[in-house]
Amino acid sequence: MNIYDIAREAGVSIATVSRVLNHKNTVSPATRARVEQVLAQHSYTPSAIARGLVSKSMRTVAILTVDIRFPHYANTAYTIEREFSHRGYDVLLCNTGGDRDTVLRYLRAVLKKQVDGIVLVGSVFNEICHGEEMRSLLCRVPIVLANGKLDLPGASSVLVDDRAGVALAVDHLVSRGRRHLFYIQDKYTTSAEDKCAGFLQAMERAGLDPAGRVVRTHDTLEDGMQAARDILAGDLPCDAIVCGEDLTAAGALKALLRDGVAVPGQVAVTGYNNSAYAYLCEPVLTTVDNKGEQAAQLCVQLLGSCIEKGGSAATVTIQPELVAGKTS
Repeated sequence: MNIYDIAREAGVSIATVSRVLNHKNTVSPATRARVEQVLAQHSYTPSAIARGLVSKSMRTVAILTVDIRFPHYANTAYTIEREFSHRGYDVLLCNTGGDRDTVLRYLRAVLKKQVDGIVLVGSVFNEICHGEEMRSLLCRVPIVLANGKLDLPGASSVLVDDRAGVALAVDHLVSRGRRHLFYIQDKYTTSAEDKCAGFLQAMERAGLDPAGRVVRTHDTLEDGMQAARDILAGDLPCDAIVCGEDLTAAGALKALLRDGVAVPGQVAVTGYNNSAYAYLCEPVLTTVDNKGEQAAQLCVQLLGSCIEKGGSAATVTIQPELVAGKTS
């Protein structure tokens, strides 16, 4: 039994059946009662495609994220899913691992399901969303990129001023008398490069020489530990370590404490993201709040406007805030 069968048995158009299913008030009481009786007789549950026949909307969106195991991505995706769910949308969540081929595969799949829009979560999509097929797929429905910007028609962006965010950490440390700062860059995305640039610029504004004070590694606990040990084993003095992610900062903090370095007495440590990792540390990590929940809500507002009102693509920039813990 499908929507066509329901319409035929009730003696109405499929548009009328759809209006009844979607609780529109443009159907007469008698007609509504007749359609509802047929629906009840057959225990009919409409498919998404049937619901979308008249409304031209499947009331479905897709979220493509990088790695749901990381709290920042998980919290952002969760907030987007909850907000769209409250608006009556079904949500498809795709964990891509930041792999271009996987992104292409998921894009083909969700577009085949006729989603109304797509949210991309993570600045890595700046690097992988290129090429003719990728651009063609992304142009089919409204897109919002969280923490990045795509040069595509109909693509909205929610940006975080990551340069300013890291600069907040540097300024905070300098105001507390730190002069020998290091930066651990743990990713190689647009966002990560902006964070590193923010460190270099803030150091120069403070009259400090940043030469040789950037260490590049990966965003794992173990890599953060090793990076901190490499810094202290080097030739340059160090009294503060600024990290591009909370997880890396947690690793740096762990290594320092294990090796008997007083934090923040001898070396201060700051992270970034204001994630759960910051609060699992002892002492609690000083971090930068990049407003993940606010970014998620803005993604929903921008994409919802494009889907429901035909709104134009827009770009919004969020200003991070320093969250002072006990490590600085």
